[in-house]
Amino acid sequence: MARPTTTPETRSVRLLKVGEQVRHVISDLLTRQEVHDDVLSAHAVSVTEVRMSPDLRHASVYAKPLLGADEEVVLKALRTNTAFFQREVAQRLKLKYAAKIKFLPDESFDEASRIDALLSDPRVVRDLEAGEGD
Repeated sequence: MARPTTTPETRSVRLLKVGEQVRHVISDLLTRQEVHDDVLSAHAVSVTEVRMSPDLRHASVYAKPLLGADEEVVLKALRTNTAFFQREVAQRLKLKYAAKIKFLPDESFDEASRIDALLSDPRVVRDLEAGEGD
């Protein structure tokens, strides 16, 4: 599923700042293994982006386990511990409302791999080399 087509210009600076703060808090919780979950303790999880809703009440957290191993299991563990993450984010950031967090898989790495595979196709390489000679 593709992300909504929003550009940084369409999001306010406040949304970007709060999203980045939420990302840092969640990343910190995961790296310090403050979440008492065996699955999350066994995997290194990368939180790549957090997108906040305009009212700051919803946060879409894009995460991916390093090397893409056991992605569904890790996402299930993150979703199981959503209440813990919401409570910790609310306490640490002291926002007016606790953001409702939704964990989503980050597809950007898969998309980049697909594009690399397309560009390394011999037919595409041949066409690119032919275009350079003109």
